[in-house]
Amino acid sequence: MTLVDQLAEAHIRKALDGGELDRLPGRGQPLHLDDDSLVPEELRAGYRLLKNAGFLPPELELVREIREVESLIARLDHGEERNRACARLNLLRSRLRSRGREPSLLLERGEYRDRLLRRLDEEG
Repeated sequence: MTLVDQLAEAHIRKALDGGELDRLPGRGQPLHLDDDSLVPEELRAGYRLLKNAGFLPPELELVREIREVESLIARLDHGEERNRACARLNLLRSRLRSRGREPSLLLERGEYRDRLLRRLDEEG
């Protein structure tokens, strides 16, 4: 446990012992926590700060932009504009790969992808 963790635990214990947390709204209700288990531990705090400030990690911004371009492609008829959008999509996917993130099949299609991207839109 790091020094910061120990200090936080000490403050929490002090607040619990003093009864400061007894009358909080939502007491006894389940917490809705973000699943950041796939984010490296050393990046979690920074990513959480950025997320709370309305920013997303660059990889998630790329995923969001990929989704927007995919949606545009789905609406376009075959032609020059669609070809440009497809080229943009390929560029975005290669940028994601260059950051060490392979666009997974789960993200590229299917219900899981749609749910994840809806959630990102709601949070963003």
